[in-house]
Amino acid sequence: MTSGTGLPPSSQEPFATPLDQPRRADGASIPPGGHVQPHLPRLPVPSRSGRTAWFWLWGVLALLLLGLVSYFTSALGAAASVVGLVLALVPFAVVVSAMLWVDRWEPEPRSLVVFALAWGAIASVGFALLWDLGVTLALPQLAALESLGTVVQAPIVEELAKGVGVLLVLLMGRRAFDGPVDGVVYGALVGAGFAFTENIQYFAVSAIEGGAASLTWTFVLRGLMSPFAHAMFTAVTGFALGLAARRGASFGASLRTWLAGLIGAIVLHGLWNASATFTDLGGFLHLYVVLQVPLFAIFLLILMRLRREEERLTKQRLGEYAAAGWFTSPEVEMLATPSGRRAGMAWARSLRGDRSALMKSFIRDATALAATRQRAISGRDPKAADDERVLLVRAAHTRQALLSS
Repeated sequence: MTSGTGLPPSSQEPFATPLDQPRRADGASIPPGGHVQPHLPRLPVPSRSGRTAWFWLWGVLALLLLGLVSYFTSALGAAASVVGLVLALVPFAVVVSAMLWVDRWEPEPRSLVVFALAWGAIASVGFALLWDLGVTLALPQLAALESLGTVVQAPIVEELAKGVGVLLVLLMGRRAFDGPVDGVVYGALVGAGFAFTENIQYFAVSAIEGGAASLTWTFVLRGLMSPFAHAMFTAVTGFALGLAARRGASFGASLRTWLAGLIGAIVLHGLWNASATFTDLGGFLHLYVVLQVPLFAIFLLILMRLRREEERLTKQRLGEYAAAGWFTSPEVEMLATPSGRRAGMAWARSLRGDRSALMKSFIRDATALAATRQRAISGRDPKAADDERVLLVRAAHTRQALLSS
């Protein structure tokens, strides 16, 4: 990345796991550690280039939002829409909080997080509604086949609309989309946004047509039993794109991987809708226990596996900086592993003045530094050297502040 003495490229290093990123570029040498610039009035921040949503898309989303608000208030009424919105906030908050917790040590750029949620809640729902309207007007006989629309049309249209949002995040935020964990997070956030708006509609319709009893059952089904359903479906698409990003794939290769992930999301979505469409209540509950619950458990296990892979990669990359003198080996353990981070936070809280905020910043900057080096090694981020310089300055100053008397 920057010139100076340091580690050799190690371009022949074998891949530790199938998820490890291939080395496509010379691993640039790391500058020797130990030097800290004194008296900085403010710590530098990495460039936002390649980490923000395109400005013009916010205008598109704003126009679509006006259309959705008009549709909900005219078709469902303001009162029912407000009831649906309040109830929909419950599963929405659960899913979003879980995803942000998963990504807490290398948080995604706020602009892209908000965009992912907004695309799911506004654009994906808007496109799905427009498609339904088009089918109803052009092919009324086909629209009358409710089961076909629920089991086949809805999964294809909705996952395609959501998947486009995840693909846009990759295109806009290539320098923030580092691997499968990021892909799962972005995909789940898009899915959470979609489920939020869809739940408003379902809850409002239930309140209008069936009163409190129907609304309660719908809330239990969608808000308590399956809050992660849409998030899990679209996370499959995000996972596929994350693999492509990790491997430094071209846009064409990324698009092929995206299509494969999209097919997986559509299949999962179709299975879920079929279990609710072709069975009675007892049959649905049986399928929920024997099919949907295990699928969700598998989703959690895969997510945990991906997190461990990210931790391994972070530890490996920070170990290279430790060899150049930027960190000690115990610090690498503290910065890269869950147990080390917990111990580090506890130690920081015990220091004079409670320095846990400094420790959190130290961990996040170090994690971002490891991801930056990974991008540089793969050769897919020409601005990685600039980010490295900024993050090294930040980490060195934060480390000094933590150790000061």
